[in-house]
Amino acid sequence: MKKTTLRLSGALAAAALAVSGLAACGSDGTSDTSSDAAAETSMSSTPTQSESTDDMSTTSSAADQVFGPACSAVPTSGAGSFDGMVSDPVATAASNNPLLTTLVSAVQAAGLVDTLNGAEALTVFAPTDDAFAAIPKKTLNAVLKDKDTLTAILTHHVVGGQLDPDQVVGKQKTLNGDTVTVKGDTDGMTVDGANVLCGNIPTANATVYVIDQVLMP
Repeated sequence: MKKTTLRLSGALAAAALAVSGLAACGSDGTSDTSSDAAAETSMSSTPTQSESTDDMSTTSSAADQVFGPACSAVPTSGAGSFDGMVSDPVATAASNNPLLTTLVSAVQAAGLVDTLNGAEALTVFAPTDDAFAAIPKKTLNAVLKDKDTLTAILTHHVVGGQLDPDQVVGKQKTLNGDTVTVKGDTDGMTVDGANVLCGNIPTANATVYVIDQVLMP
């Protein structure tokens, strides 16, 4: 609160001091607390700034931060929805997403469920079922049975840290020890040429970018 300085004449200043003294003391010489009590009552009945802000705030949804043409294919409610996935670690969240059933089977076959769920912070480029379907069935089945090859492919889709659309752009080192290159922005993004169909999906420990191709190390 700004203080305003009043320039008073000698007489007016003396009068002001006298009024102040009378207000501070009762007729019996004791302090009059009625004004203080009224002030405290007024302050206690006035909402604090934080209370007013809390009342005006609105709850944001995980769906507010995602982007991409396939985001509409994600359920709007339940464990597989954006708001449902945000509560689960990434492998569990992916298992509830209808776009990622083959990826989840591959993660289970490689024995990576606990590794992904237990990580502190990851970014996952997650190929859709259609992306896996584009691989010849004989080749895919052979890869699913080869744990070392499968692990290398899957960890090639994972980088450390939860990266938002600004942070993820550029060359990123994968958990497989190699790199992928991300280009574009929320109006259109690619990962080594694969298109991001729905990006910046939050889970409890990772950020997911659903892509339309399986990336090869």
